[in-house]
Amino acid sequence: MRIALFITCFNDTLYPATGRAVVTLLERLGCTVEFPMEQTCCGQMHFNTGYQRECVPLVRRFTEVFAGYDAVVTPSGSCAGMVREYHGRVAEVSGDARLASAVQALPEVYELSEFLVDVLQVTDVGAYFPHRVTYHPTCHSLRMLGVGDKPLTLLRAVRGIDLVELPAAEQCCGFGGTFAVKNSDTSVAMCADKVRHVLDTGAEVLSAGDNSCLMHIGGTLSRLRTGVRTVHLAEILASTEEKPATDGPQPSPLPRRTTEGVRSR
Repeated sequence: MRIALFITCFNDTLYPATGRAVVTLLERLGCTVEFPMEQTCCGQMHFNTGYQRECVPLVRRFTEVFAGYDAVVTPSGSCAGMVREYHGRVAEVSGDARLASAVQALPEVYELSEFLVDVLQVTDVGAYFPHRVTYHPTCHSLRMLGVGDKPLTLLRAVRGIDLVELPAAEQCCGFGGTFAVKNSDTSVAMCADKVRHVLDTGAEVLSAGDNSCLMHIGGTLSRLRTGVRTVHLAEILASTEEKPATDGPQPSPLPRRTTEGVRSR
């Protein structure tokens, strides 16, 4: 199967280890992975902020870059949701019939966990990650893509892991892209609730399928000097005894704090 990796702007700029982990994981499972160098933004930030017509060139470029592959895989539920749910609407707004046809002809775009479980039909990827982990299901993957418990199914099969349930897991962390900028007080309060629940689990690691949410939650975890680190799902699944996950944000060397000082709404 010839797969294109859609890395997304966020990962390309801030979390390149996640993209490397996706390639390592998929190649270990026998896939041929290519990284189209011409890829750019999917237009999610523009679309969510009301600039739909400004998305048109980005959607057109996406259809050109990713045409011809068997599948497109991305370590981001939010960007996968943008492509699957809204690129067609952008093409409609453009009034360009050829663009609408190109969007329809694109290969399916999958978030990583649904590609592993639904397409490859694999739940045990041979990973090893001996840490206490809790998982945050991001809003787009949960509500827009409907990935359900696929990430948890994959994590439960990881050898050595101590996977603990996150209380109120389905509550939003408060990031929401530009929402966190425009509604900062609300965003901070929502993140405080999420951090309190993370600390209640006693986990060493918080994982998710979107680094945007992990950045938001991880910023608060770091400022509070909790010692809890954030690791993308792909990096846990790519980790083995021979090649353990070592990239990504590291925990603070300072002593952990409890939920004291974490403001609730």
